[in-house]
Amino acid sequence: MFNHIVINDFASIVKGRRSVRNYDETIKISKEEISEIISEASLAPSSANMQPWRVVVVDTPEGKEKLRPLVRFNTLQNDTSSAMLLIIFGDTQSYLYVKEIYNIAVEQGKMPAKVRDSQLETILSMYPTLPKEIKVEVAKVDSSIFTMQLMLVAHAHGYDTNPTGSNSLIKAAAA
Repeated sequence: MFNHIVINDFASIVKGRRSVRNYDETIKISKEEISEIISEASLAPSSANMQPWRVVVVDTPEGKEKLRPLVRFNTLQNDTSSAMLLIIFGDTQSYLYVKEIYNIAVEQGKMPAKVRDSQLETILSMYPTLPKEIKVEVAKVDSSIFTMQLMLVAHAHGYDTNPTGSNSLIKAAAA
């Protein structure tokens, strides 16, 4: 993790990040570095640590052609982002994975088992009964935080991005 960081100064990363709409089509980011960027961005905080973002990487001309009708106002980014186009979905059912997420946190020494047990009891008794609208809002906020972190991480790797959004989909293209 953090192997390909080009910029390692927080102020430079934040001040230097730009929304780019037309990318250099000759630049390719390796699948290894794409995975690293996503892993680093996944360190973003989320409500109850449920990490409701789901990422799909579309980096082939065929995949981008399928996306074209869905990105009506962002076809230039779709067409020129040769390195990757990320689709980030907010999962309103992320609580179904909370045991797995919390168990990993305990195994890695990031959370005491007692805290895990208390948190799981609260989350699993409350979250499933929340109205769908609230689950959607939580997923949107958490996925947006992840998206911002992804854009900053991509910039630290030397790539620029452009966020675009819709009701149920947040996209970030990097090149």
